[in-house]
Amino acid sequence: MKTSWNETRQIDAYLSGSMDTGNALLFEVNMILEPALQDKALWQIKAHTAIHQYGSIQLKKEIEAIHQKLFTAPEHTSFSQKIKRLFSNL
Repeated sequence: MKTSWNETRQIDAYLSGSMDTGNALLFEVNMILEPALQDKALWQIKAHTAIHQYGSIQLKKEIEAIHQKLFTAPEHTSFSQKIKRLFSNL
């Protein structure tokens, strides 16, 4: 079950909704006629989901690293105190 680059681009366009209506309908018919194409689209959805989840995890790690640096490094003590005062009034 080899997927061509053009097929991958078509699946991406369909999944993202960037395909015009006529081409989207034609793609849906092709998925009905070719179950392998539907399988490829499902695997592409799974790949997109995994990539999105990985990106979210990486972003959370980066935010936590910045947080740690801003609130624990001695050179950022003044900033840390200002932020804490700002939120202590709420």
